[in-house]
Amino acid sequence: MFGAFAIGIARVSVVRNELQNAADAAALAGASGLTAKDSGAPAWAAASAAATSAITLNASDQTKLSSATVTTGYWNLAGSPSTLQATTITPGANDVPGLQVTVTRSANQNGGPINLPFGALLGLASTNASATAVAVAAAPGTVAGGLFPVALAQCVYDTYWDSSTNQPKIDPSTGVAYEFQIGNGQPYPAGSSCAASQWTSFLIVANDVPTIRGIITNGNPVPLSIGTSIYIQSGIKATIYSSVPNNTVVYVPIVSSVATGTYEPIVAFAAFYIDGVAGGSDKYIQGHFLTGYTIPQSSGVGPDYGAYVPPRLAF
Repeated sequence: MFGAFAIGIARVSVVRNELQNAADAAALAGASGLTAKDSGAPAWAAASAAATSAITLNASDQTKLSSATVTTGYWNLAGSPSTLQATTITPGANDVPGLQVTVTRSANQNGGPINLPFGALLGLASTNASATAVAVAAAPGTVAGGLFPVALAQCVYDTYWDSSTNQPKIDPSTGVAYEFQIGNGQPYPAGSSCAASQWTSFLIVANDVPTIRGIITNGNPVPLSIGTSIYIQSGIKATIYSSVPNNTVVYVPIVSSVATGTYEPIVAFAAFYIDGVAGGSDKYIQGHFLTGYTIPQSSGVGPDYGAYVPPRLAF
């Protein structure tokens, strides 16, 4: 009987691990669909469909899985509450879009209960089992690499970003996100008191073109987090604009202000699309804000400014 018990426990452990792996994979697949591009609202339906489809890619006890319970909602990263919240709540600072997946082996589900070898000796021929996973999509608190070396001021972000919908503001004359200019250290919109942006060498004091060109190519050399102070360059160099990529997405730090020759704290990270570049006497980068884009080398949690960390397990 002790031998039967030991064999049964080992078998249950193996199957539960298989179920947990399936739940983890399905939750991550679903969370990857939460941040729809160009939409500030979480894509609940798309995430649920992605998780449900991913279930069938895994097996338990050599039997293909066919069903799971998938629930979408907000997950509190601070653990208060410790359960998934409804999609209809007004999310707080620690509430991020999430998805919960529960995979169960029981009667008429995924091959039925787990059969126990020699279980009849103990009066238990089979047992149910389940596994649950929660994955989330959050805005980054830290970016380890890949940042573009232009710091945007909070004031220009407030001008062109709708924080109530987590989307870029729409220009009524074009029907798409507002286009604006960065990188020249000048007020934008023209005539305003908002210095839109300026080049940054991140943690070092450097006002030379080669340093900035290296960062454009390789990204920030060390991880940067919300609260980290970065150096705002004191000069504008026309030649650097020839090294700026065009028609592409870049990720930029948002700072409280862009007072040149000072260190300013990062308040968030954002996704920005470069539509055009002008050097010479103009010296600016033109583009617009984006939402629903993942920064590959990112982690933590921060304000939602349209850029996200790769989906991760929270439970």
